[in-house]
Amino acid sequence: MIYIRVDVNDTIATGHLMRCLAIADAASILGDAATFLLADGQGEDLVRARGHHAIVLHTKWNDMQAELPALFKVIKEHHVTRLLIDSYQVTKEYLGQLKPQVQTFYIDDVNAFLYPVHAVICYANYWKRFQYQEHYKDASLYLGTAYIPLREAYSNCEEKVIKPEVEHILLLSGGTDPFDVMENLLAQINREHYKQITVICGRYYDHYHALCAKYAAEQNVRILQNVSDIECHMKKADLAVSAGGTTLYELCAVGTPAISYSFADNQLGNVTKFEEDHLIDYAGDARQGSVTEHIVRYLEYYHHNQGLRRERSRNMQKLVDGKGALRIAGLLIE
Repeated sequence: MIYIRVDVNDTIATGHLMRCLAIADAASILGDAATFLLADGQGEDLVRARGHHAIVLHTKWNDMQAELPALFKVIKEHHVTRLLIDSYQVTKEYLGQLKPQVQTFYIDDVNAFLYPVHAVICYANYWKRFQYQEHYKDASLYLGTAYIPLREAYSNCEEKVIKPEVEHILLLSGGTDPFDVMENLLAQINREHYKQITVICGRYYDHYHALCAKYAAEQNVRILQNVSDIECHMKKADLAVSAGGTTLYELCAVGTPAISYSFADNQLGNVTKFEEDHLIDYAGDARQGSVTEHIVRYLEYYHHNQGLRRERSRNMQKLVDGKGALRIAGLLIE
């Protein structure tokens, strides 16, 4: 049994839980089960729907220090020996008190401080900026895109077929869309330019029904929410627009050329590194003003440029093989 400490809610959205679910799914493939330790019940239905166990600590997700008595009790009662932790709410004191009780693996992508853990996992494409090898002498380090925790559906993807022109675009916002990028983008793009426009809204997007009603008469516009087979939509699309985060790595795995934007600090490393590496162009930060005009310009630029889209697609698929979740699950089971 592997144990995973993670949370999900309308503030932190679904990214942390989704990548941990991918690791749990991979553990099942390797013949082991997974139990999630959650502060509250908000993610319990998602965990159980994927066939995994859940223990609710009945604590506050943003006060992890206070949860330690409840967590120590679970560790003792369930004989937990290894714990994967995925949360920005951890403190140095929290991890320091936890380390003597259980072998700790921490998923990092912000390098907030020197983590007192047994192992650090950083799959971010910008991991070299953090100079982990210089700062961690005793902890094991698992670094680079080989450890990107994606679902099995993203492994062994076929080479993307690139059409002469973009016919189908996919618009993605992640778990939330606090700056209404999807709504603003739909209003500004030339919708008649495309045979199909698919918009996938996150679990916590509040304006989903209003958006559906607004474009109900346009047959080439399809608006969905919280889909379970997002990889199928990615594979069908000729070009995607996505917020920064794990979604960009999923697009790499399937080879769908993309344009990115950001609306949170933890997305900035991804989007800027992808742009530096000439893999995914970055349209800007939604917190600093409208990014939709920049996205529209990129959409027009890519529309007829088959050669550029083909080059980007091939290099994206070289970066991500989709087997990172299996590698992490193997570490936890070992």
